[in-house]
Order: sequence, then C-alpha cells, then structure tokens
Amino acid sequence: MEVVLLPTPEDCGRVVADAVVGSVLPALARSGPVVLGLATGSSPLLAYQELLRRHRDEGLSLTGVQAFLLDEYVGLPAGHPESYREVIRRELTDALGLDPAVVHGPDGAAADPLQAARDYEAQLLAAGPVVVQVLGIGSNGHVGFNEPGSSLASRTRVKTLTEQTRTDNARFFGGDVDAVPRHVITQGLGTILGAQHLVLVATGEGKAEAVAAAVEGPLTASCPGSVLQLHPHVTLVVDEAAGSRLVRADHHRYVLAHKLASQGW
Repeated sequence: MEVVLLPTPEDCGRVVADAVVGSVLPALARSGPVVLGLATGSSPLLAYQELLRRHRDEGLSLTGVQAFLLDEYVGLPAGHPESYREVIRRELTDALGLDPAVVHGPDGAAADPLQAARDYEAQLLAAGPVVVQVLGIGSNGHVGFNEPGSSLASRTRVKTLTEQTRTDNARFFGGDVDAVPRHVITQGLGTILGAQHLVLVATGEGKAEAVAAAVEGPLTASCPGSVLQLHPHVTLVVDEAAGSRLVRADHHRYVLAHKLASQGW
C-alpha cells in the first residue's frame, strides 16, 4: 500500500486525479472496454473538480469509459437528488460529457433490492475488470457501505447502515437523520478487491483514526478498510490531518520524497 501524505486536501485532489488519469488513459489507448469505479460523498469531490478542470482547460477526454458506482441507497425514487446516480451525474459525469447510458449504479428503487444487488454484481463482472476504483473511508472504517463486521470476501449485497453512518450522512439530507435511508446496495469488499488499482482519499482529522486502523492496524472485519492491505496496487492519499495518527508517517513522507520518477501511481 502506497501512503501519500500531502499538506492540503487540494493537493490530495490533484494526486487522486493524477492516479485516475494515469490508469484510465493507458487503458483507453488499448482496445477493449475501460471501467472506472466511482465513489460519492465528500472525500473525492476535490479530485472530481480537478478532473473537470482538466477536461475544460486541457482537453482531457474520458470518452470510451464506462463508470460504475460503489453503492446506492435503497428506497429513494429514481431521480431523487441524493440518489448516488444523480449525485455523480451532477458532480462529475455530465460535465465530463459521459452519456448517462454508460454511468451505472445499483437500482435502489427496485421492488426486490436483493435481486437488484445480484444483478449489479453480474453487470459489473460482465463489463470487465475495473481499471481504477476511487474510494473514500468512513469515520468507522467502512469502505463503500461495508460497515464494520462485513465479510472481507463479501460481494455486492444489501447492507443496513449503522446509526453513525446515517448521522454522518444527514448533512446531505438537510441535517435530518430520519431522512437518511437505513439500507443500501453496496459492492462488497471482495468485489472492490477485484479492481486493478484502488485509490483511496481521506482528508480531515475526523478520518485519522480510520486511516491509521486501515493502514497500520490488523486485518479485521472490525475495520473494513483494512482489507486494502490484501490488494497489490493501492494508492492511499491523505492530508496531514487525516494522516496524523499514522505511526510510520515519517517513513511514508521519506518514501514519497524518494519515489522513482518512473514509478507513477
């Protein structure tokens, strides 16, 4: 796991954008489908804004990419402004010029969400491996919506959110915790590990404990983010606040300062 400690959230956004572009553009240059995994929430916003800037100012094109979301609330009607399909279109894919037909997410409005989860897993596997998956991490260590206690080998399924996660997400629902759905469809940890490159971004002191547990703690379902320790290509990008509890922070800074120019992300 490469831990990239940077001074500010804006620096993190630029590096995450570099990592995404560095994985996607070479894949686009080869023939065949290119799948980009996208997370929603506040963590990747600055990275998405940087991708949009490059699209607007530098001509970055992601034409040929199919986007797959990590998760979706259960029970929100199609088109609800806080459904993740709408959020990602509003924050990124529409402005990038991606056709809505190539932006995929679980069907949280389905009459049978259990079957919708199985269908989404099958759709994702059929589309091909995810070239790069953008991730955030919750204050309790969840990745996607795999809450503590999730199987480290889990596949896409319905999960019940913890009250901590619902409280954390209430800010997107006008501060009303009761408006936050209790259930979600989420890619499982085993599903996420199938991506070729995982790029996790975390900023702020509120993520420091979860980051330290994921990077330096034991591999345990009590911190779902620790499953990233099993993956061969992880770029974990954090600002100084989110990395403030890392025991090996000085070593991570040293490694970054002496990184070979040819290594890339």
